[in-house]
Amino acid sequence: MAKLAPPQPAFPAEPEPELSIGLQKLCYLIVKAREFDAKVAPSDLDEGSNPSDDGMRAVLEDYADDPTLAELKDAIDGLDDDEVIDVIALGWMGRGDFSAEEWAQARTLAEERHTGRSAEYLIGIPNLGDCLEEGAAQLGYSCEEFEIGRL
Repeated sequence: MAKLAPPQPAFPAEPEPELSIGLQKLCYLIVKAREFDAKVAPSDLDEGSNPSDDGMRAVLEDYADDPTLAELKDAIDGLDDDEVIDVIALGWMGRGDFSAEEWAQARTLAEERHTGRSAEYLIGIPNLGDCLEEGAAQLGYSCEEFEIGRL
């Protein structure tokens, strides 16, 4: 008895849009954005406290000399224009402003709105790391291979 081949879709699935930003760079941004998002206002202003007694809470507290914000801003500022446009569009997709089918429109709008202050804009998006990861996932991309020991 001959086996039947599985039915083929009438139209081949469209490939995921190719991103201008490399996946490794995008995953690095996601990690940095999550580190920044985890920061909270300082709760203990006693600077003479012993970190081990405080349960190392200070690493999650947002102090003026903390490098987390600078690292995230530098990472975004180090991207070229096309990469920043991808990041903006992915952030919008991840927060639900656009769907995967609307990638081209999201990217076009991001290109129109991209300015020299895009890093500040992106950093102001609540849960930026989650939004970027969700946007990338909608397009079929994953940071799984870069997550080991990081996320």
